[in-house]
Amino acid sequence: MAKVTKDMIISDILQVDAGIAPILLSKGMNCIGCPAAKGETLEEAAVVHGMDADALAEEINNYLEAQG
Repeated sequence: MAKVTKDMIISDILQVDAGIAPILLSKGMNCIGCPAAKGETLEEAAVVHGMDADALAEEINNYLEAQG
C-alpha cells in the first residue's frame, strides 16, 4: 500500500490515488491543479491553509488503507 508523507509534493500525492483530491478540496485546497501543486509539499500547503500537516497526512493514509 502506498503511504503519503507530509514532505511529498501535492501533484505526486494525487497520482497515488485520484480519491485523494476530494479530501484536499474539502480542506479548502482548491488549487490542487495549479502550478503550485507541482512544487509545493503537503506540509507547505497545510501551513498556508492553517492545518496540521501530520493530521492531514494521517487522514489521507486512513483513506488509502480503507481502499485496500
